This record gives sequence, structure tokens and C-alpha cells, in this order.
Amino acid sequence: MITRLSNYFLKTLREDPSDAEVASHRLLVRAGYIRRQSPGVFGWMPLGLRVKGKLEQIVRDEMLAAGAHEVHFPAMLPREPYEATGRWEEYGDALFRLQDRHGADHLLAPTHEEAFTVMVKDIVTSYKDLPLSLFQIQDKYRDEARPRAGLLRGREFTMKDAYSFDVTDEGLAASYQKQRDAYERIFTRLGLEYVIVSADAGAMGGSRSEEFLLPTAIGEDTFVRSAGGYAANVEAYVTPVPEALPIEGQAAAVVYDSPNTPTIDTLVAHTNAVLPREDGREWTAADTLKNVVLAITPTAGEHAGEREIVVVGIPGDRDADMKRAEVAFPGCDIEPANAGDLAKHPGLVPGYIGAARVAADGLTTPVLGTESETGVRYLLDPRIVPGTSWVTGANIDAKHVAHLVAGRDFTADGVVDIASVRDGDPAPDGSGPIETARGMEIGHVFQLGRKYAEALGLKVLDENGKLVTVTMGSYGIGVTRIMAILAELNHDDRGLIWPESVAPFDVHLVATGKDPAILEAAEELAATLEGASIDVLFDDRPKVSPGVKFGDAELIGVPRVVVVGRDVAEGLAEVWDRTTGAKEKVAIAEIPALFAK
Repeated sequence: MITRLSNYFLKTLREDPSDAEVASHRLLVRAGYIRRQSPGVFGWMPLGLRVKGKLEQIVRDEMLAAGAHEVHFPAMLPREPYEATGRWEEYGDALFRLQDRHGADHLLAPTHEEAFTVMVKDIVTSYKDLPLSLFQIQDKYRDEARPRAGLLRGREFTMKDAYSFDVTDEGLAASYQKQRDAYERIFTRLGLEYVIVSADAGAMGGSRSEEFLLPTAIGEDTFVRSAGGYAANVEAYVTPVPEALPIEGQAAAVVYDSPNTPTIDTLVAHTNAVLPREDGREWTAADTLKNVVLAITPTAGEHAGEREIVVVGIPGDRDADMKRAEVAFPGCDIEPANAGDLAKHPGLVPGYIGAARVAADGLTTPVLGTESETGVRYLLDPRIVPGTSWVTGANIDAKHVAHLVAGRDFTADGVVDIASVRDGDPAPDGSGPIETARGMEIGHVFQLGRKYAEALGLKVLDENGKLVTVTMGSYGIGVTRIMAILAELNHDDRGLIWPESVAPFDVHLVATGKDPAILEAAEELAATLEGASIDVLFDDRPKVSPGVKFGDAELIGVPRVVVVGRDVAEGLAEVWDRTTGAKEKVAIAEIPALFAK
């Protein structure tokens, strides 16, 4: 059946929507693919559903080829399984919670690990039923604080989530690799560049986690990579620990006046002026130890809601990266400590916090660390190893201390890796210096292990008749996000240009002019193309100017456009290739063969 624009449910817009921040949002709304319902929530129009459906089919094909079975779960799920795994609380404000008329708690699923686990528990009893992989394509819901960029970061979005179930860790590794390989095939079919990076599992849990990132300047993730092949999300980057230095022979710690030094730059300049180094070089920010005070509040568990103050010492030429801090302190809300927090700890001097006080005879008294009595945990960056010497706060108003040596003058309660990562840092695998780049997540694979199976009692009988806990993997692809990404990557200043694999139609046929022979020739061509199984969007709208029809054809983004107009008398039509911009006149009789599949 020919799809005719004269009676198709479509409305294009000449102006950009006022809330559109990125090209995909602007063009998908203007071209009639989606319509905003509320912040981060969109309604889907026929054009949008066609593209989304083609994307889903590519994903479905590769999942089935990888041996997974398709199922489908409801979006609204009961509280109990999520409470058993701890995620009812762990998700915090990001979870949409609701009650039915009987007061029973439910949620709109952000992911479906629990639902899959419960289903398999109800059906699978023996190792003979495993390995097993299941998948679905379903909507997810997360109450983003600031939904933005259209489909790139919304409150409702479509995902493909797959889950593998195995008896052994070796089986999990094999299932994981199958899914990972399928992802590479999917993104290759879609023509998407991707980088596979090590990632933090976050609330998902598990032992291994990798993200598929699309390198793009508008990406919300920072990742690092080396020429030698190392790649990781910045949150998962692990700082190599340098060798400890000899403590013997180090200069004695010295306290000096340092008023009006509110920043690292002013401190360095002041220290160079009043305390020149004996080795002749100048002090730099890398010589300073910045003590960052954080407020850590667990969101679940026995200590949920209990605000703790933690001091973290990091090199002064770096900042604390709050995303890395969230990884270092999982399950916690993290923010810089405020004046009220510091007021509760009079042993800390704001602006001059240090790990130790130094007496006139050079003896140090711990203020922070394993021997202190402040009750405040003191953690250090991995680079601050024994024997390293620092300029830092003296924990006395308007005073700093130089030559404070780790392991001699101060200790810590532990190590935490939250400092910012930058170009030139060493790759932890020794493959050379790293560079940072921006990327957008398009897929994520996890080896969940036994976390969810243990919490929900998913066990099977092994070969020896013994009950063992199943090990799981989780694999997600953001379908609607990928649709937006394809729109971001495939457009010009006139409109969308879809890749052929996901374009809503194979051909956009435009009839222009008032001569009845034009419409008749276009009708015949449309019928011939449809008969050859070529999907046609036929712009047969009467009393619509050629300019408007051409503008809509360019905006909608079908990559191949055929214009039947005044050249019909010579048996010709104009064929546009929106991908290359080429336009040529072709005999109408030859056009079906030109587009034959």
C-alpha cells in the first residue's frame, strides 16, 4: 500500500522548537517524528515509529543470532523484588514510585534485572536448562533532574536489555562475549563509530563492566585512551601508584606565615616569594597538597541519611572530580562540605586544613589520619606515597607548612582515587600516556555475577545434584538514544539524512506541477516501486507548492528523493541523493531498477 502525504498523519514545522538544544531534538520535532508531552517525555508519530521500528529490528536480528530469546515485561513492577536487591532505595529520587488503590507500592522500571531473575527462577531448575539468554525491547523510566537534549536524555526511553544466566563463571564469560560481539555487529550495521571502554558498574553491581561510547563533542561522558590500546570511562580510570621515596635525608617541616592565599595559585606565588627552594627550582601547584572536605551521606542501609565529613588530600594541581567521587563512595550522596559541617569540627581550620601541626622543635602532631582524634576520616590520593614532600595547610589560621613528608609527618586512614584525570597521565596498563575525549554511551555490558540471583534466590541443581546460585550478565542498548544520535550525525542545514538501514521509507516520491500527466506518471511510478517491495512516501498533496514539497523532502530525510515534474514529457524525473547531494535526471522507466533491492 502506497503511503500518501495527502492523508498521512504528519505536520512539519518551519521554526525550531524553543526548548531544542541540539540538532537531533530540533530536527526530529520539526520533521514530524516526535512531539513533546512533558519535559523528557515524547509522543511518537508515524514517521518516528517507522525509524524506531527499523532500529529495533536490527537489534532484534543480532540478539536472535546471538542465541537470545525475546520476552516482554510490563513497565510497572512491584516493589518487593527491588527491595530484596536494595535498589528500591539505592535509586533514590531517580525512581518513579507509585501505589495502586490498595496501597501496594510499585515502580516504573528503570531496568528489569529483578523481573528477569524472578521469571527464570520460576521456570529454570537444573543446570541442563542453562546457559540461557533472554532479551526484551521495552520502555524505561528514570526521573532525571534535568531532562534535556530531546531523546538523548529523557525520562522515558526505549532500551533493549538482555540477560544471560549461567552456572559457572566460565559460562558467564562466554555469554558475555557473545553479547559483546553482537553489539559490535549492531553498531557496524548502523554505521556508528564506537570505542569500548572499561566502566564502573555503579548501582548495577558486578565484576566486569564495559561501555560502548560514540566519540562526539556533545557527549556527556569523558573517556580516556592510550595509543597502546587502553580505554576507560574517566570514572573507571585507576591512577597508577608510584614507587615510595626515601624518607631519610628529607628537609625538616617548616611552618610559615601565609595570609591572603585563598587559592593554590596565590599560595604558590607567596611561597616562592617568602620560602625559596634550596634546589633552585620554583614551587608549583604540583608541590601542594590540597585537602578537600566532602560530605558523604549513604542513601540506603544501616547508616542511610547519616552525614559524614571526610577529608581527601589530592595534589594541588588537580581538582576533585565528583563523578569519580561517586564511584569511590558508592551508594552515597556526595557534595562539598559547607560552613555548618566545618563548624561541627573545630579541630579543622577552614582555608588552612592540614594533616598535622608542626611545633617549633619540628615535631608533628597529627590532626588527621590514623592517629588523630578529630573523628574525621582522612584519605589520600594514590600519588601521595611515603617519602613525597608537600606544601599544605598547617591547620593554623594564616599559616602553611612546607616539606611535610608523607609517612614521616602524617599518615592517612586509606586511599581514594577521586582527583581529576587529564591528558598525559599514564595508562594503568603501561601502554603509554592517555588522552581524554568526549563520548556518548550507546551500549553497556555487565558481568553481574551472583548479586541479583543471590538476593532473589535463583538457584539450580548442578551436575552433582547440589543447589548452586546462578551467575548473570546484563546487556543494554539505548534504542531511542541511538535514533537521536543517528539524527545528530546525519543531517545538513536543510534537514535529516537518514542512513538507508533505518530510513522511514526507501524513496520519497514528489509530484510537482499542475499538469495531470505529472500526477499520472508519478502514480504509475509509485505503484511500480511498491510492487518491487520498495517502500514509497508519495507526496501527492494538491495545491501545495513545489518549494514546500522540496523543503519537506529535505527536512524529513529519506536519503533518496525522486521528483516527477515538468520533464515528464521527455520521460524523465530528477533523482536526488541526499547523502552526497547529487542530483541527476533519469528515465522514469529506469528508476525501479535503480532502487531494486
